[in-house]
Amino acid sequence: MDLATVSEELAEIEGQIADIFRALSNGFQKLEKIKDVNRQSRQLEELTDKMRECKRLIKEFDREVKGTESRTDANTHKMLNEKKQSMIKELNSYVALKKQHQSNLENNKRVDLFDGPSEGFGEENVLLASSMTNQQLMDRGHQMMDDTDQAIDRAKKVVQDTVDIGTETAAALKAQTEQMSRIVNELDSIHFSIQKASKLVKEIGRQVATDKCIMALLFLIVIGVIAIIIVKLVNPNNKDIRDIPGLAPPAMNRRLLWTTPNEIVRMEHQMIWQNYLPSQ
Repeated sequence: MDLATVSEELAEIEGQIADIFRALSNGFQKLEKIKDVNRQSRQLEELTDKMRECKRLIKEFDREVKGTESRTDANTHKMLNEKKQSMIKELNSYVALKKQHQSNLENNKRVDLFDGPSEGFGEENVLLASSMTNQQLMDRGHQMMDDTDQAIDRAKKVVQDTVDIGTETAAALKAQTEQMSRIVNELDSIHFSIQKASKLVKEIGRQVATDKCIMALLFLIVIGVIAIIIVKLVNPNNKDIRDIPGLAPPAMNRRLLWTTPNEIVRMEHQMIWQNYLPSQ
């Protein structure tokens, strides 16, 4: 199936990946013919860069497939996923081949390191040894032994430095672990405090709600009392409204509230006259 019918982006990405796969195949074939270790290392670096680029393109291909899922049918989507899996499988094969060449390259480097000089230098050393006396050969041998001992001492120093660094790293990791444990304990304490504070806030909220209900009830009672007082003052002769105990004014005072000044003067004269009559 031509991917261009599904998406031009998918077709373009597939073409780029195919080009990289061809370049990887040719590169590994060329790598097998290279004998120089340094050239092999450079060739492997170039192939590694191409594999990184291929991995990036496969991820981009996968994102594009997911983007076209809503526009394609199930069979087409299945075909695209199979295409992606085949690309991943082929890339993994090149990665395994790269690891194999990398391992062989490291082994060759170790062989070159321990083999010493090349054949030309070996022949030259044989010629020099044939022209030396026994004492010179012994001195040369002692010098080589001294050089070897110095190399061993340097290697021991490197090992000791490595051990010291490992010890310091272990101590630092231990300190960091203890610090992480303290942080975890502090976080647990903070979490417990937050829970306790949440419960306290809820209790305070309930108390405030209760206080508001009580205040509202008292306010309604006061409003009712005031309303009854106003009604009694406006209509004192209404017998349907009972007086509030302790708040009802005396009958005389209620009567005085609704009399004119002349009537009040006349009532005072009558009271004085009534008080005067019994005394006579």
